[in-house]
Amino acid sequence: MRTIHESESSPRADGFRMPAEFEPQRRIWMGWPHRTDTWSFGAKPAQRQYADIARAISEFTPVVMCVNQADYANAKAVFEQDESVTVLEMTTDDAWFRDTGATYVINDAGEVRANHWHFNAYGGFYDGLYFPWDKDEQIALKMAEFSGVRRYRPDSLILEGGSITVDGEGTCVVTDMCLLSPGRNASVSDLEPWSEELRRYMDEQLAKYLNVEKIIWVKDGIDPDETNGHIDDVATFIAPGVMACIWTDDPDYPFYRECHAAFETLSGATDAKGRKLKVYKLPMPVKPLYMTQEACDTIDVDENAEPRVPDEPLIASYMNYLVTNKGIITPQYGDENDALAIETLRRIYDETWGEGSYTVVGVKSDQVVYGGGNIHCITQQEPAPQVG
Repeated sequence: MRTIHESESSPRADGFRMPAEFEPQRRIWMGWPHRTDTWSFGAKPAQRQYADIARAISEFTPVVMCVNQADYANAKAVFEQDESVTVLEMTTDDAWFRDTGATYVINDAGEVRANHWHFNAYGGFYDGLYFPWDKDEQIALKMAEFSGVRRYRPDSLILEGGSITVDGEGTCVVTDMCLLSPGRNASVSDLEPWSEELRRYMDEQLAKYLNVEKIIWVKDGIDPDETNGHIDDVATFIAPGVMACIWTDDPDYPFYRECHAAFETLSGATDAKGRKLKVYKLPMPVKPLYMTQEACDTIDVDENAEPRVPDEPLIASYMNYLVTNKGIITPQYGDENDALAIETLRRIYDETWGEGSYTVVGVKSDQVVYGGGNIHCITQQEPAPQVG
């Protein structure tokens, strides 16, 4: 497999683009949770929910579950009856494959290649969440090897898959809070964090590696202490020209300001084709999710990992769902708005794509939230391109 470095070429130069999540997919990649300094109760509750999520996905798309050697026999037993879930031994530091995994790109001839971003655990030594992260830095390489595809390796670009969402037609949405933060590309580009120079640099890099023409910048995400505000908790593309954005009418809700600001930005934006975006509202849970003191007490104390505390609201967003081959796998928390979230997504996709075009499946994911992410964060799609 040849590695294509930044100095040689790019997806844009070679006619490849990042497809939207609603385009056909070959498989979904996941990684098995194992860190006892991140996951409560020895990671066992999180593993059960990962398995439930994988099984829900496998009704629509085959799943590859990557597990460390120590967990391989157990994971094989867990999925023994699941023919559409393949267990693959792969060494990882943590289990966030949206962010550590390859971002695949396709062309009109049906070819697939992979972007292998640089990864520094969400901010490196400035404000990263764990150390070391060298095993997670290799995940995209191993995915590309398994898929048998060529790989683009930027010289220094730090990026996570949860920080971008694309429409497949030239538009990408990101947040200032993440992409302009001090711990990522400001640290490797000699550009000042939050500066317009850094923004222009990121515009250029995203255009080069995703083959997009327009970047829409939302100011803030809702998780400044975890991922520095990934877009996948805030908004996503439903179809070209159509987005969903998180929403609450409660002015006392922890993320009220961010919800309204993001909705205003997106509602006033046009995409790469000049279309004014149609933006649907997806509700937040009625009550913010908090970790229990008991769960916090079971997490190992480690100076190299971010501690968990019971008095901080967790990032429980229904927006962090996965679209995969006409299936929508959406978080559930035992909240009053669980059913409303499912019904809202069903209505949005029916109105956009036609009645019954997508099946919405809710899966409990509070244990995943306890670890710092959600369903979209723990999955990464590999496209199945169509010859066009």
